[in-house]
Amino acid sequence: MVDNQPQYECVKMGVLQGHSDWITSIVAGHSQKENEDSNVLISGSRDKTLIKWNLQPEENQDIYGYPQLAMTGHGHFVTDVSLSNDNQFALSGSWDKTLRLWDLKTGRTTRRFTGHTKEVFTVAFSPDNRQILSSGADREIKLWNTLADCKYTSEKNNH
Repeated sequence: MVDNQPQYECVKMGVLQGHSDWITSIVAGHSQKENEDSNVLISGSRDKTLIKWNLQPEENQDIYGYPQLAMTGHGHFVTDVSLSNDNQFALSGSWDKTLRLWDLKTGRTTRRFTGHTKEVFTVAFSPDNRQILSSGADREIKLWNTLADCKYTSEKNNH
């Protein structure tokens, strides 16, 4: 260990139960105020769903929170989840070759992004939430606007 490095300890706080298959991605929300933790937690799974969790630990219980909102619509495994900086929207990628933009208040898909020809592996918001990046098994990186218009596709790398 290097001197002057902070030491962290992992402590099990409890479990979250809600998905029926492996969890493939998890993302915690962005703090909206200085020195304040976010209580937003979103998970994606091979059960084709995303879950927004209500984190309310109960004393003397092993359960740390409960599913607050289940989001369905993908036709295959959810591979990645990203959150907008204001914690109002989630972005998901899936083996169904699509991305979905979710309204976290309603749990509904607001936009569906099509254009990848194979599984989508990863998704991300730009820091200003105005652009979206995705990449997948088609070996392409795509740049999208939030209206689901693909604005740029990288050239395929043959290596």
